[in-house]
Amino acid sequence: MLAAAALLLSYVESILPLTPGIAGIKLGLPNLLVVLCLYLYGWKEALGMNLVRVLLSSFLFGNLYGLLYSLCGALLSFAAMGLSKRFGRFSMVGVSVWGGVAHNVGQLLAAIFVVQTPQVAYYLPWLAAAGCLAGIFNGVCARSVLIHLPSGRGTGREF
Repeated sequence: MLAAAALLLSYVESILPLTPGIAGIKLGLPNLLVVLCLYLYGWKEALGMNLVRVLLSSFLFGNLYGLLYSLCGALLSFAAMGLSKRFGRFSMVGVSVWGGVAHNVGQLLAAIFVVQTPQVAYYLPWLAAAGCLAGIFNGVCARSVLIHLPSGRGTGREF
């Protein structure tokens, strides 16, 4: 169910005209559900859901390069979120911020590989700032959803 919702958010994000003129900057709405799944079910389920979402959204709304960028961003983002959650030193919002920044770094590394020039790295400060802002937004939204779930999972130190 979360993979379907993340796929829907991928589509919504692909048609939203919210790009500030810098390639690769998006809200990262599907990551909201990745963070939520990570906290609700654990890293294995969140990784599986994230991979399903990336593959399906790339095949439905993107292309081969989109798959490469999405996969690199998603995997590095997931590793950063999983590790930062595991160490327990970050709130849910902090975990999401790490994921947002790592996602942009992963996509930047893919871009360096594709275009064969390290000068693309000049985008890093802008992408890192955008990743922080998107991570804050998605983390706050995910925390709000989790707190209001009727399952009783909305209490605890991890928020």
